[in-house]
Amino acid sequence: MRYIYNIILKLFKIICKTIKFIREIIFNTIFIIIIVLTICFFSVYKFDYKQEKNFFGALYIDIQGVVVDQISTPNSLSRISNEIFNIQNNHMQENCLFDIVNAIRYASIDPRITGIILYLDNFFGADQPSLTYIGKAIKEFKNTKKPVYAIGRNYNQSQYYIASFADKIYLYPNGTVNIQGFSTNYIYYKSLLNKLKINSHIFRVGTYKSAVEPLIRNNMSKEVRQINQHLLNTAWNNYLNDLAYNRQLTKKQIFPGSNVILNKLQLLNGDYSQYALNQKLIDKIYTNEKIENTLNKVFGWNKEKKHFNYISIYDYFNKIPETNNISNIAVIVVQGAIIDNKQIFNTDCEKIVSQIRNARLNNNIKAIILRINSPGGSVDASDLIRNELEILHNFKKPIVVSMGGVAASGGYWIATPADYIIASPNTLTGSIGIFTIINTFENSLKSIGINSDSVTTSQLTNNILTKGMNQQLSNMMQLTTKNGYETFIKLVSKSRKKTIKEINKIAQGQVWIGEDALKNGLIDMLGDFDDAINKAAKLANLNYTKLYWIKPKFTFIDQLLIELTQGKIHKILQTLFSYNISTNIKDNIFFLNIENQKKQYAYCFNCTKTNIT
Repeated sequence: MRYIYNIILKLFKIICKTIKFIREIIFNTIFIIIIVLTICFFSVYKFDYKQEKNFFGALYIDIQGVVVDQISTPNSLSRISNEIFNIQNNHMQENCLFDIVNAIRYASIDPRITGIILYLDNFFGADQPSLTYIGKAIKEFKNTKKPVYAIGRNYNQSQYYIASFADKIYLYPNGTVNIQGFSTNYIYYKSLLNKLKINSHIFRVGTYKSAVEPLIRNNMSKEVRQINQHLLNTAWNNYLNDLAYNRQLTKKQIFPGSNVILNKLQLLNGDYSQYALNQKLIDKIYTNEKIENTLNKVFGWNKEKKHFNYISIYDYFNKIPETNNISNIAVIVVQGAIIDNKQIFNTDCEKIVSQIRNARLNNNIKAIILRINSPGGSVDASDLIRNELEILHNFKKPIVVSMGGVAASGGYWIATPADYIIASPNTLTGSIGIFTIINTFENSLKSIGINSDSVTTSQLTNNILTKGMNQQLSNMMQLTTKNGYETFIKLVSKSRKKTIKEINKIAQGQVWIGEDALKNGLIDMLGDFDDAINKAAKLANLNYTKLYWIKPKFTFIDQLLIELTQGKIHKILQTLFSYNISTNIKDNIFFLNIENQKKQYAYCFNCTKTNIT
């Protein structure tokens, strides 16, 4: 009897837990839907906040984190922590390059924006083509005779590159301008793998395919060292040329050499800020007070907010109106490693294929810009994308490739169907080669007393991880790799209208910087994203251009989090109630405080009650 009672009791508990779980799901879903519907309502009717009519003053470009071509699917926990709960962790915050450039360009014609302030202390960098594109937009802004100021405690090389476009650069006392040069550093594992008794089986075609070297060497090969040195020297020369032009200095003044820098610093007792001033890298060494006084005179004083008039670029993003024209050029971004499944910071080939198909079947789309910022990846995944682009050609829609910081290996493979390829002078491209790596652990296992044995119908089905690579499988892998390389060469040969011999000479896994890629015929012109737009419009005979950015489809929760991190909910509530809104979290409860109403709304993440206290 007691046994039956225990069974009934356990069953009852299971039913209760199931009901509670369903109830939590329902209540949580309803709560989220209400928030999203509110956001959608005000987005559709383009609700005008009172503060939008206020005088802005300066566009305050306070970029936090890194700049990328396309923001990846937001990480729920970190995004909420950063924005909702005021946790300062902006190191890995992503910012869209094209949003930043678009904001700067709109600000140049916006009468409410009277200048730009570059505050880059929390900006952690971007690839050189992205920095150049931002700089181009700042230069266009300056042509409207609106001033641009850069202020900072310190400037790293990425920060200073953008700052160099300013009319005036201010540095705090004891600050630094760290211009030191470019370098690459690789870690090599051959000795470690030998100690662990791990066998690395490498199958490759291409003398310069350096990705496998860390597993088979303890240092850089002569061939790879030579090409890496050339890439760095070219990129460094381009960097110094831009800085020298922007600051109206010579390259020697920008970077006189490490020995000269050291000697000058010794004479100044290590005063980096004074060194920067002496070299004319900056215009003034200013304290925070002096900077504020200067900017107050230029942009005016905001009595209510108690600082000079400005608007953060993050708030300004929402002030840029949409045009009424119908989109006619689709932009598809391939960013990160090209793989067969979705991972953050990588490209899911099937999603890109779906986006290309979307553009192909959309009758309003007349041309496609494929923006590539990828070091490559899986051959199969890359070829899926390439095949879909080939199908697109049957619909007479031109394809223009715009290369970002890197478009190499698989990144170049998917560029082969393009009608036109444009790269930056600092883009790394090429790397036309194939490799496969298989690590086996038979010796590692034997050293700790583990042995492997099997029965099989073919040598090809043996578990090579525990038994090692047999000759038959090794020969098969090398043939497959060789076939992949020959396919790659043929694709490039057909695309670039060159012979197999000509392409093979510039292939072999060699990486080329943009300038050399143009000389070798791997690209059609040096330029940026604007040039890609103009070329696509010309090829499609368009009278006007409006871009249709085909982006990854975020989940329902991710979309909500984007709205949260953009601060839209706060703005809506502030407008609805005309009160100050603040939020905080305590004991797993999210509190929404409406100051003047003396009410506090609470939402518990682990329960289902939404109440007013």
